[in-house]
Amino acid sequence: MQVLAPLRNLGERVERVRGRQNLWLFLLAGMFLGITSGMFDTTFNNFLNDTYRISAGTRGWLEFPRELPGFLVAVFSGMLFFLAEAHLASLAVLLLSLGLVGLAFFAPTFNWLLPWMIVQSTGSHLYMPISQTLGVAVAEQDQVGRRLGQLGAVNIAATVAGSALVWLGLGYLGFGYRTVFLLAAVSAIMATFLLARINLHGGGAPERRRVKFVFKKRYRLFYVLNVLFGARKQVFLTFAPWMLIKVFGQPATTIAKLWIVSAVLGIGFRPILGRLIDRLGERVILVGEAVTLVFICLGYGYGPQWGRGSWGIWLVYACFVLDQLLFAVGMARTTYLNKIAESPADLTPTLSLGISIDHAVSMTVPLLGGLAWARYGYQSVFLGAAAIAVVNILAAALVRTRPLSGREIPA
Repeated sequence: MQVLAPLRNLGERVERVRGRQNLWLFLLAGMFLGITSGMFDTTFNNFLNDTYRISAGTRGWLEFPRELPGFLVAVFSGMLFFLAEAHLASLAVLLLSLGLVGLAFFAPTFNWLLPWMIVQSTGSHLYMPISQTLGVAVAEQDQVGRRLGQLGAVNIAATVAGSALVWLGLGYLGFGYRTVFLLAAVSAIMATFLLARINLHGGGAPERRRVKFVFKKRYRLFYVLNVLFGARKQVFLTFAPWMLIKVFGQPATTIAKLWIVSAVLGIGFRPILGRLIDRLGERVILVGEAVTLVFICLGYGYGPQWGRGSWGIWLVYACFVLDQLLFAVGMARTTYLNKIAESPADLTPTLSLGISIDHAVSMTVPLLGGLAWARYGYQSVFLGAAAIAVVNILAAALVRTRPLSGREIPA
């Protein structure tokens, strides 16, 4: 046995080196995808308004085809179960980049916008659950929340660079939307190559046996939380920027500046949030997020009336930044699922199903929100979102975990 000890030590050192390599590859891929996100997310709504001159109702309807790939992500992930998770992530990001190239060069009319937008959205949504699984896999098992916070901080720091490039490019360098989308695609292609090099066989990672599909009563509260998140996120992704554009007449450079502020704050916020998840638990964090969202939604809807003169728009700006920061709380849902999962193999398919569930809501809420905006005004959209946040408080309060036989299960 003493003769074999050096070999075991060597194997452990090799695994540690491989684990660190995986962490760095995933970190760098997240950096490039952060740049892509910073460039695309800050300009997409202005691109729609400036290029196609659509109404609030049409903008709401457009979310149905855009979010449809998210609804089908569990199906797509199941069909591609034979791919290693890192290879599936690489394929997803490649689709995202192709969609961006199509939007840049092959979408002269609204009808041509739709297929390229769906390609981009398919890649983006297929990557979502895989990115969370990879983040858990490359992290030390007793510091998952902390590692996810650090990885998220790197991603959000890269978002600053992407948003800053939009601000400088559109404001001072004469960029058009075509140039912005092309640069975003190039950054995504860089991430594609990095993700393809990740090897999860070793490095202390759990066994990565993937299954096609998981739907279990055990995870029902996780599914409910994803339904509520699907409704909540559309306030930020669709109607918050649309209000800034249509009600306040703000250009893409203003949206980019708000993303920069959010990203700079997020660099410090995400690691702190990750440590708080490890220390306080998921329930406290999820309840706190939901309570905060009630006030954010009210601020969106009634900020212009509450503020004095120009202070109204600054209150809306503050709500936008805080809303963006709270997207990091998605880490708490991931770590909650990681704790209650029966096995590591359940993680990716359950996250995929969670995304499909939240997108079933995401496809319908914008339709209803667009109709409500057209008939009752934009305040009605945010008042409804505040009501959903109240329901979210009640659901988050039910989160429980306790240890049993090396795993965590709902109490």
